[in-house]
Amino acid sequence: MGALRLTLLLLALLAAAVAGARPSEVAVGALFTYDSTIGRAARLAIELAVDDVNADRTVLAGTQLKLITQDTNCSGFLGTIEALQLMEKNVVAVIGPQSSGIGHVISHVVNELHVPLLSFAATDPTLSASEYPYFIRTTISDYFQMNAIASIVDYYQWKEVTAIFVDDDYGRGGVSALGDALAAKRARISYKAAIPPNSNADVINDVLFRANMMESRVMVVHVNPDTGMRIFSIANKLQMMASGYVWIVTDWLAAVLDSSTSRDLKDMSHIQGLIVLRQHTPESDAKNKFISKWNSVARNRSITSGLNSYGYYAYDSVWAVARGIDQFLNSGQQINFSADPRLHDSNGSMLQLSTLKIFDGGEQMLQQLLLTNFTGLTGPVQFNSDRNLVRPAYDILNVGGSGSQLIGYWSNYSGLSVTAPEILYHKPPNTSSIAQKLHNVVWPGDSTTTPRGWVFPNNGQPLRVGVPIKASFKELLAVSRGPDNVTGYCIDVFNAAIKLLPYPVPCQFITIGDGTKNPNYDDIIKMVAANSLDAAVGDFAIVRNRTRIAEFTQPYIESGLVIVAPVKKATSSAWAFLKPFTLEMWCVTGALFIFVGIVVWILEHRTNEEFRGSPRRQVITIFWFSFSTMFFSHRQNTVSALGRFVLIIWLFVVLIINSSYTASLTSILTVQQLATGIAGIDDLISSALPIGYQAGKFTRSYLIEELNVPESRLVPLNTIQEYADALKRGPKGGGVAAIVDEMPYVEIFLSYHCNFRVVGQEFTKEGWGFAFQRDSPLAADLSTAILQLSESGQLKRIHDEWFTRPSCSSDDNEVGATRLGLGSFWGLFLVCALICLFALLIFFIRICWQYSKYSSSEAAGEPSEADAAAAAAAAASVAAERQRRPSRLGSFKELMQFVDKKEEEVRRTMKRRSSEKDNQTAGSSDPQSMASA
Repeated sequence: MGALRLTLLLLALLAAAVAGARPSEVAVGALFTYDSTIGRAARLAIELAVDDVNADRTVLAGTQLKLITQDTNCSGFLGTIEALQLMEKNVVAVIGPQSSGIGHVISHVVNELHVPLLSFAATDPTLSASEYPYFIRTTISDYFQMNAIASIVDYYQWKEVTAIFVDDDYGRGGVSALGDALAAKRARISYKAAIPPNSNADVINDVLFRANMMESRVMVVHVNPDTGMRIFSIANKLQMMASGYVWIVTDWLAAVLDSSTSRDLKDMSHIQGLIVLRQHTPESDAKNKFISKWNSVARNRSITSGLNSYGYYAYDSVWAVARGIDQFLNSGQQINFSADPRLHDSNGSMLQLSTLKIFDGGEQMLQQLLLTNFTGLTGPVQFNSDRNLVRPAYDILNVGGSGSQLIGYWSNYSGLSVTAPEILYHKPPNTSSIAQKLHNVVWPGDSTTTPRGWVFPNNGQPLRVGVPIKASFKELLAVSRGPDNVTGYCIDVFNAAIKLLPYPVPCQFITIGDGTKNPNYDDIIKMVAANSLDAAVGDFAIVRNRTRIAEFTQPYIESGLVIVAPVKKATSSAWAFLKPFTLEMWCVTGALFIFVGIVVWILEHRTNEEFRGSPRRQVITIFWFSFSTMFFSHRQNTVSALGRFVLIIWLFVVLIINSSYTASLTSILTVQQLATGIAGIDDLISSALPIGYQAGKFTRSYLIEELNVPESRLVPLNTIQEYADALKRGPKGGGVAAIVDEMPYVEIFLSYHCNFRVVGQEFTKEGWGFAFQRDSPLAADLSTAILQLSESGQLKRIHDEWFTRPSCSSDDNEVGATRLGLGSFWGLFLVCALICLFALLIFFIRICWQYSKYSSSEAAGEPSEADAAAAAAAAASVAAERQRRPSRLGSFKELMQFVDKKEEEVRRTMKRRSSEKDNQTAGSSDPQSMASA
């Protein structure tokens, strides 16, 4: 028991010693510019926060928070001096600075002295924890603000913006983040208008004038609050606040508007229609209480500036420091400072660097601050792994009248919305394009129509349009007397579309090629992608590899690869009538005629008198009947059911044979024939024949990469005459078997040369379009203009003007008539033969059945026993004759004799024999009855 009391006593003494070691006050520094929009709001907010902390017994119990402030005067040099002076006073943390530029400099100082730096206004994203480990941002990074702006740009489907920014760390860091955010939305910064710090009105005027020369009309302004308002008054003089312009301003303008208690209506007239971002702070009782307290103290101190959102972050920063110090002291840590051996005063130096001390517990204090987790005026004050505040969000305002309207919100959780972020945090995240919403906006010029966001630049520089000069096909593109006189179908379509645009577009045509050899079209598209050209106009096919590096308009003509091959007229001869069928077809057809004739003769011989007679007559009947059915002129009538069935099927076969023969003979005698036998792309690929293509076009790569045609088979051609010569010479004469090219070229080529024709079908589908740089808005506007040309019929009129040539007749445009072989009819012939065999089978089954009955009736009709003796001699002679011949041969002969008999005769004989049998049966029964009597 005594030992337990001693232990408790020692613990109590230790606790008392620790409590006694807790300092009575802790010094905290604050760095900001007193006389600034942000500084005026932050100064009073920090003082009120220190008072609230010292009045709160639950935080820093027994320890007072001592605030030491220094004025940085918006100067990097003075800010550094002030920071060094602040460090001499042994502060454990520094709140500030408000400037990102000063933040970069001071961060090196606090890194050396291990003093945490909590900035409530330095929003430059490049102030990263990896470079500055003792820097903690207690406001929202511009990284998130630029993502919010990119979401707005994407929401209104703009593709280019002009960035107007102050040329310092703050401005450059924000614009860099903006470029990355826009790239993720497939947009970009088309022009960067950098304003040097502390510029006068003339410099700003020059910067804005150059920005106005660019095509983008979406202006993103990222400057300092105290000098930024001059931009809009100068822009108003340059008529840049008129209809058609878009101004998106970062949160500095919201701080200016919130801090201006007495609105200057003249200044407000310069910013009508602007979209402004402001850090979102959720509504709460604590926030409303603080606003009331701030306004009351401000009135008492005659502070004319109002409270802005940076004041809220400054207030929460003080509380974060207080809670961090409290946790630091509660963990038993001591506040001690030690000299830095690397800091010493050189001989004669007055800087007194040796007075700067290292905070020994700086690392532990930093870790306690990073673990901060409480709800402040700005919402949850908590840091993620990147040391950014969780749940960054912005209000989106639209300036109009004497104030601003809230049109929506942006949060990193759900993107754009018209619902407050704190409500959406309780729902699953939804960043789909359908969920992104904003209220209606009144744009500059009091317009409610969403601006297009760009115009053709009025910088005096015309659109650089590259035009390929071809060695041939002048109907498409031609140059006469310099680049200014470019003509052709493609140029007419382009000029007609340009005239439909709602703004003037001066163009300068730049010819590419020497006119003797076709230029490489892929190289021209690469020139557009490399900004050597603004556009490319001509017969450019829209294919996959080109769309990766350039933007194409709507196709103005449909195109596709086809095959052109030489054709020849069929020469007439005395034996031309035999050409429709192959020899095999003729032989099989003739054999089938004879076979069907024999089958019908067999089926009709017993019942039809016209198929009977002498053997010579029957053979003639078979051949006459067979071949007369070819002309449906057979005179013999069929009377049996099986014969009529076979004849109907055969007449159907004859009808098909006649029709096919007539059509094939007509084709052979009238249409043209392929000289090489190539009837389509499959034949061309499977052959080893050379293939011609137009030099410079995508056809070569398509044949090699997609169809696996060896490069050795491809022959480049440039002119229409080279096309014709290569086809005429053919593979044996050093030419080509066929040419693969796009349909518009083929139409022009065939209008000059009528002895060539298109074979097969189009095996690709693409179109021609005008090429522009990636994401060029001019491409979309020209696509709309091309659709207008198509709907009005003007596009077809331009096509007919250049492509219609009456030199070649199109009556004989069919090629490739071929002889008909057995392969086209074997199915029909097989069906006919099977039907014939089936009819014969039924016929012979019926014959066998009749013969069986006929034989039975013959046996039944033999003489009785009383007459047997009288016929004994005759029977003996017949038996002897049968012994000399095989019985099977006799039966077959009797069967054939039976088959040769008429059907009617057989029936009479069977009927007569049946009657005789009945009579004999009656006669034999009479004697028996008499004998019994």
